[in-house]
Amino acid sequence: MDVPRGAPYNEGFNYWGELHRVPFELKATINLPKTAFPMKANLPQNEPKILARWEQERIYERIRAARKGSPTYILHDGPPYTSGPIHMGTALNKCLKDFIVKSKTMAGFDAPYVPGWDCHGLPIEIKVDKELGGKKLQMRPTDVRAECRKYAQKFLDLQRTQFKRIGVFGRFDRPYATMTPQYESVVLSTFFSFYEKGFVYKGLRAVYWCMHDETALAEAEVEYENHTSPTVWVKYALLDDPAKIDAALAGKKVSTIIWTTTPWTLPASMAVAFHPDEDYVALESGGEVYIVASKLAKDVAEKCNLSGAREISHFAGQKLERLNFQHPFLDRKILGVLAEYVTMDTGTGVVHTAPSHGAEDFITGVKYGLDATSNVDEKGILRNGLPEYTGKRVWEANQPIMDLLKSRGALLHAEKTEHSYPHCWRCHNPVIFRATEQWFISMETPMPGGKSKDDNLRTRTLEEIKHVKWDPAWGEERLSNMIATRPDWCISRQRVWGVPIAVFLCEKCGKPLNDHTVNQKVVELFARSGADAWFTSESDSILPAGTKCPHCESTKFEKETDIFDVWLESGASYLALVNDEPSYPWPSDLYLEGGDQYRGWFQSSLLCAMGTHGTPPYKGVVTPGWTLDEKGQAMSKSRGNDVDPVDISSRLGAEVVRFWVASVDFREDVVGSEQLMLRVAENYRKIRNTFRYILGNLGDFDPRRDAVSFEKMEALDQYMLCQTQTFASDVRGWYEEFAFHKIYHRVNHFCIVDLSAFYFDVLKDRLYISAPKSQGRRSAQTAIWRIGEALVRLLAPIMSFTSEEVWDYLPKATGRGESVHLALFPGAAEILGDAKGSAEFCDQKTGDDWTTLRSVRDEVLKALEEARNNKLIGTGLEAQVALSAPEPVYSALARHGDQLRYLFIVSAVNLTQAAGNGTGAVHVEVKKADGAKCERCWNYSTHVGEDKEYPTVCERCSAVLKELET
Repeated sequence: MDVPRGAPYNEGFNYWGELHRVPFELKATINLPKTAFPMKANLPQNEPKILARWEQERIYERIRAARKGSPTYILHDGPPYTSGPIHMGTALNKCLKDFIVKSKTMAGFDAPYVPGWDCHGLPIEIKVDKELGGKKLQMRPTDVRAECRKYAQKFLDLQRTQFKRIGVFGRFDRPYATMTPQYESVVLSTFFSFYEKGFVYKGLRAVYWCMHDETALAEAEVEYENHTSPTVWVKYALLDDPAKIDAALAGKKVSTIIWTTTPWTLPASMAVAFHPDEDYVALESGGEVYIVASKLAKDVAEKCNLSGAREISHFAGQKLERLNFQHPFLDRKILGVLAEYVTMDTGTGVVHTAPSHGAEDFITGVKYGLDATSNVDEKGILRNGLPEYTGKRVWEANQPIMDLLKSRGALLHAEKTEHSYPHCWRCHNPVIFRATEQWFISMETPMPGGKSKDDNLRTRTLEEIKHVKWDPAWGEERLSNMIATRPDWCISRQRVWGVPIAVFLCEKCGKPLNDHTVNQKVVELFARSGADAWFTSESDSILPAGTKCPHCESTKFEKETDIFDVWLESGASYLALVNDEPSYPWPSDLYLEGGDQYRGWFQSSLLCAMGTHGTPPYKGVVTPGWTLDEKGQAMSKSRGNDVDPVDISSRLGAEVVRFWVASVDFREDVVGSEQLMLRVAENYRKIRNTFRYILGNLGDFDPRRDAVSFEKMEALDQYMLCQTQTFASDVRGWYEEFAFHKIYHRVNHFCIVDLSAFYFDVLKDRLYISAPKSQGRRSAQTAIWRIGEALVRLLAPIMSFTSEEVWDYLPKATGRGESVHLALFPGAAEILGDAKGSAEFCDQKTGDDWTTLRSVRDEVLKALEEARNNKLIGTGLEAQVALSAPEPVYSALARHGDQLRYLFIVSAVNLTQAAGNGTGAVHVEVKKADGAKCERCWNYSTHVGEDKEYPTVCERCSAVLKELET
């Protein structure tokens, strides 16, 4: 084909096949990639369009219909709190759940996902209190609850929109919410299950109390922060004859010294506690004797300035039991008691005991019959005491009490101590212990049908924990330790916004009514009208006329006004879901939440399930780490180091957020930042370009017409399908393990190294230069089509938006669904074309040969680069390569001899056998290629010009051009 001098030229082909200085007439004969699939994703603009399509097509419901009758897999959603927009931690949480649910769906399970929301509780009520101000005092409880409901619904709707924006699938049009009538009725039913089995009691106990929020707290609602406290060493004078302790003390003026970091509790001091098995010493100084622990005597003497202190007697702590001491400023006898919780690491080894202000103190008080009346009110103000401190809040009372001690000669030393102290996890203010009447679930109540009295809620729960799969494995020990040491569960709160403890109390004796028929009527009322009904006259008619108190036979009752701990509410969530969806199995397959939920939702869900079913509500528990910034600090808006997933979605795309979640090992603490998001976005672009290459070369390919069977495919294509099958098997296995970070790295390696840098690089010549319908080109197209089909489905749980977009562009095959999310993961038969013997071929033949070929290729590419740097050649096609290789490398190369020049992307390869067998290196020599350059394919050939009809092309292109003319 003669081209006139000065005829226009185009540029030759690069990665995409655009040509460099090839005559326009020849360009028309090259199979350039063509696809409407855009190189630029424009995710922020295109993702909302895909979301709208999913909404219109009701994709979640279609998935449910497609998987109907399949084995079920239930990941039960832990309810996020409805008090603000989502953050990076909640995005991590929801994306992980979405990966699991979608991967289980594509593995063939029926895996419904019902998102849930925790709508009750203190944070919402406090926010509403601020909005209402003084107006709240004049409002009825139902009106306050209505305002709280509106506030919770606002953020439920916001979070629902934000979760859907990041591509999460679920039953969002009908989620579970703890403020719906159906859910509230299940919470109450759960409580009655405990109540009617004898687990519940109402009684006076010292519990955590938040003075700021004016309510009791459970252990799960307390977190420890640093706090500075005034610390005092106080003298308690012995009233009894000291000779009872030891004859050496006869006639002496004897006192003991207590140590406390809460001087405000001293008005409630009822006893001084000694360790029964520790050694105590009597120190004489300045005419007085002081009893302290022997191990701490030296430190006490120094701090209390006991000059010349002399040890005059030693005795065990048990010698001090039931001795009487004098309160330092009140007219009160103080009892000597024994307690094993008294420690010897700091202080004096003597602990003042206030049963109304300490959990251990309260237990000791019960043991010794001490008064546990609390003279601190719900606001933390001291009442019924001396003028010096009455009317002051606890922290403000510390100094006046210290001054009082000093004036009475009882203060021996004072200093400031910084220590870890319990704080309310909602308002972050320090809390106190306060003895109040509360509702509790006993951990020691025997289980129904138990084998012995030791088979109780605590021991049975500890046994059942062993049968759960914990991921990471340390979760088992962590929860077991918490259950083993936790006190009875305080389930009552003194607030308005929550599910009320719907129990009738006798007005005369104050004891609660426990009648199954009445209880069931209240549950039915809640299911019908919601928990608000407890605060209206509608609930008054439940109690039959003439109902008598079984304790005092009074017929007058009032309604309990406390509400349930929100952990009991959220703990009943799977019970509520099964109540709503009776076909769901018990237990669920998986719970996934952060590590803080071992003291929260994991634990409360477990206890609620044990009380109702006697077994855990989950087969497995997975725990992600915390989300940190690049400096290792926890993300928070107050610190200004948070990364907003909604903002990232609007600028970079939700796919980038999802891809970031997949990139991290979520079982460890994970780092999120703008820079990491940009890095992930760059990797996303590389994978997108992989899909674009595939789609661009399938424009004229119809698998129903053009697919080549495995046994007829080119060896390279067979090898890459085998590689794809291995890749797919790895990915499917990692989905099973929830090892999404391994999938992320494997996909990157497969797309960038195996496909782009190797297979696609080698394949360009065959795809672009061969005749469009040739066996070789159709073989390549079949391979990349199968690779694309496998890759898009394997990535769909993670790259949900892009996979859907790619799915629309891939060639349509028989039986193919409209959405990638309706498809299943690819199996070996689909990837390899269901050819007989293809799997055996992959296992037995391809591995060693192609490992050798790729290794030699790497050596050749290095040699070509060196030749290029030495100005011997420009492109690889200007070169011919001489290879000398010993066995068994020689035989592997020889078996693929006619394909070596395409594999190395050079114009010719000369292969010779070197001496040795299994030893010696491959020798590579690069020379200038012989012959002339083909103007169509740029390969050099000695046959260019032999075809007079096409004088500027090689023999291969000449044959293609003749085929195109026919």
